[in-house]
Amino acid sequence: MEHGYYLQDLSLGMTSSYDKQITATDIDTFAQLTGDTNPIHLDENYAAQTAFKQRIAHGMLSGGLISTVLGTQLPGPGCIYLEQQFRFKAPVMIGDTVTAQVCIEEIDTRRRRVKLKTECLVNGKVVTTGSAVMMVDNKPS
Repeated sequence: MEHGYYLQDLSLGMTSSYDKQITATDIDTFAQLTGDTNPIHLDENYAAQTAFKQRIAHGMLSGGLISTVLGTQLPGPGCIYLEQQFRFKAPVMIGDTVTAQVCIEEIDTRRRRVKLKTECLVNGKVVTTGSAVMMVDNKPS
């Protein structure tokens, strides 16, 4: 696999995104992998009694889509994920297409740190917002 962006290749305002339609299988698999078996995610009868009226995806499933963008696109392969802050604003339902997007907000060349705004959207509505800090390699000399 090729190396992603080097620090010297990055600039403020650069963006990237990834789209994924969320399926019941995605939610079931995420629960199995993480051990988060909260019935709001897995039990249709339980979920029907909640404010959402149906199963919802784990918030961190959307967070994982942010990780996809950071680790594979911007900054991409070779970067190190140091920090993430999330605020979950709305649920993601089975069948929703989530767009995970990132935008470079700050570049600290001395410390090799890049801060990015992170968001997940469904039909243009922000469902998850936050920020990430990545360590990015300098270009080899």
